[in-house]
Amino acid sequence: MESLYLLIPLSALLVLGIIGVFGWALHRGQFEDIDAEAERILTDEAAPIDSRQGRPAAKPEES
Repeated sequence: MESLYLLIPLSALLVLGIIGVFGWALHRGQFEDIDAEAERILTDEAAPIDSRQGRPAAKPEES
């Protein structure tokens, strides 16, 4: 029974922390445009992301 005196305030602090992190993420705009990031992998990028990375070679056509 004495452990509840410790566990209930700790769980309340945990819930408040989770709500705080979620509120911070909303305020910083983390959930503004979630569709664009999901579709970004599907677009064909012309320039390499890393400047040290070369462009991919053209694929040879199969006969």
